[in-house]
Amino acid sequence: MKVSLFITCLSDAIYPRVGEAMVRLLAKYGVQLEFPSVQTCCGQPAYNSGYWDEARTTAKTILQAFEDSDFVISPSGSCTYMIHHYSNLFQDDPVLLEKAIELQRKTYEFTQFLVQVLGVTDLGAVFPHKVTYHPSCHGSRLLGVKDEPLELLENVQGLQFVPLPFAEDCCGFGGTFAVKMADISGAMVSEKVNHVKETEAEVLVGLDMACLMNIAGNLRFRNEPVKVMHLAELLYEGVNQA
Repeated sequence: MKVSLFITCLSDAIYPRVGEAMVRLLAKYGVQLEFPSVQTCCGQPAYNSGYWDEARTTAKTILQAFEDSDFVISPSGSCTYMIHHYSNLFQDDPVLLEKAIELQRKTYEFTQFLVQVLGVTDLGAVFPHKVTYHPSCHGSRLLGVKDEPLELLENVQGLQFVPLPFAEDCCGFGGTFAVKMADISGAMVSEKVNHVKETEAEVLVGLDMACLMNIAGNLRFRNEPVKVMHLAELLYEGVNQA
């Protein structure tokens, strides 16, 4: 079985530790992640901005990169869901449309793969801290990743979970939205951080580094001591403490 890592732009360029945590965690369950070096951006910035021809170019590269993979695992619900849009990009090309549908079928967000495919909800991790969780919009609303991360957190020994008020409210990032509508985006992330502070959590965890980067930036701006982590990082650190 060939399982490949789709690292995504942000994790590759800024947060490689997230990919490293995924690789090491899955190795404990006999999954050796491969990394096709030809992979590039999923095309989401271009697609959301209306540049579909440019999005098709990058999407073709992704189709090529993972054509021989049995499973494709990503640390981002947002980028994972972008692959679902490939059927729109290639609706007039029967050959590429078939490949796009096949890639969608075998691509999973990290916690989806752990829980749905491997059947793992308890990694034996220990993390004695107060934690709250932000469900990113694309992952939770579009991809449907809701219960999986909560199940994984529930089984971490010593972890005190505190629900985030208005958790499903957007953090304000939204990719190009944060640039085009900076004032609105800033107000949204400020409100999100207010709710994080209400929990008195030591750690904010999530599944998408784009959203976590946005929230972390506002936390740093306000000198708030909350640590921000991808769930894969928390689980890997917890497994090492067990």
